[in-house]
Amino acid sequence: MSPSSETPPSPPPAWSSIARALADVERSPSVRLRGWVHRTRSSGGILFWVLRDGSGSVQVTARKDSLGPEEFEEAEHAQVESSVEVEGTLAPDRRAPGGFELKARSARVVGASKDFPIFTEQTEEFLLDHRHLAVRTREMVATLKVKSELLRGARELLDSEGYWEMTPPILSGNAAEGGSQAFTLDYFGETAYLAQTAQLYLEALLFPRERVYSVTTSFRAEKSRTPRHLCEYTHLEAEIAWAGMEENIGLQERLLTHMLHRAARERPEELRLLGRDPAELLALEPPFERMRYEKAIDELRARGFALEFGVDLGTAEERALTQERTAPIFVTHFPRGIKAFYMAEDPGDPRVVLGADLLAPEGYGEIIGGSCREWELERLERRMAELGIPQEPYRWYLDLRRYGSVPHAGFGLGVERVVRWVTRREHIRDATPFPRTPSRLLP
Repeated sequence: MSPSSETPPSPPPAWSSIARALADVERSPSVRLRGWVHRTRSSGGILFWVLRDGSGSVQVTARKDSLGPEEFEEAEHAQVESSVEVEGTLAPDRRAPGGFELKARSARVVGASKDFPIFTEQTEEFLLDHRHLAVRTREMVATLKVKSELLRGARELLDSEGYWEMTPPILSGNAAEGGSQAFTLDYFGETAYLAQTAQLYLEALLFPRERVYSVTTSFRAEKSRTPRHLCEYTHLEAEIAWAGMEENIGLQERLLTHMLHRAARERPEELRLLGRDPAELLALEPPFERMRYEKAIDELRARGFALEFGVDLGTAEERALTQERTAPIFVTHFPRGIKAFYMAEDPGDPRVVLGADLLAPEGYGEIIGGSCREWELERLERRMAELGIPQEPYRWYLDLRRYGSVPHAGFGLGVERVVRWVTRREHIRDATPFPRTPSRLLP
């Protein structure tokens, strides 16, 4: 046979993710994988790796006689978190993670790692100082995968119900929730604020879209050192035209349920790793329990809290209300004096507003705050005067009541608070990759 008639060698398989390779193993056991060494050991001319990529992990077995002495020596010296490329054949192995191991024909070290500093015995402060490396831990990877799934579920539900995603600014000339809690900065000679909420802008974007939402970063200059406060957090907010209390609460119930169910269906392994049984989330269905503020005060008094009407509920009070509950609960009709100027007064009881906070069970506390908005110009102006809020900086916001105003309502969901509850994290800083707290700005 002439050289020109010989069959050319087959090209190597394309690079694959570990998850895709394992799913397609029966059709195509020969694979090429790239990732990071999660664990490593060697014995008697045989090297064992647990290889990790963004989709999963697989055990790799490499023999010196298959790789050759030079390639084997380089691979044998690869430490944890070295990046590598491996080519070989997947074979069944009941002892290996996922039930298969990769028998390597080649293993190349791309980026060596020396003495990776992150391990279980490190202090919390050390891990926070090295957060850029600690985000690789199994728990953090699992948490962020669940967080991504919760956000995907939120957008899926809102999009399916005809909501438009908007992109409001995070630099603002208004301190919507109160200047004392807003970060200020110089904006070309003017005072600007980092947004505490996108609500006011979403209200403007409501016309004529009717249903809008956004996922933005919000900032609070609170020196709160509790397990549920961050200075920078992910804020999912929505505004609904022609809506009252029931429509607002109903959307929150549907939204949260869809988020929880999607995470439970798509990330069950990650949830179990973090200590949450997915079945607990799948069992949650609306409607959720509702309790008026006054009744909540009565229940807390019975538990030993010295509270009077008009006092806001803090971390301890919300923990007491929810510690023994297994499903979220709405606390409704808060006193006007402790709520923002834009919340609508209850026509049946002028002491309170048409608003509600949704508290997560098991002691985790508030995850959503919402209300009907004061949509009539005269009432909104009167409320601002009562609180001493100047109208000039809010002239544009008041214009929304001058030109075709309609009854409307909305809410804000703290994404990291939901993640903390769902993943059973002790502190909210573990629900975000790079937490910003009063004592931490780096990395």
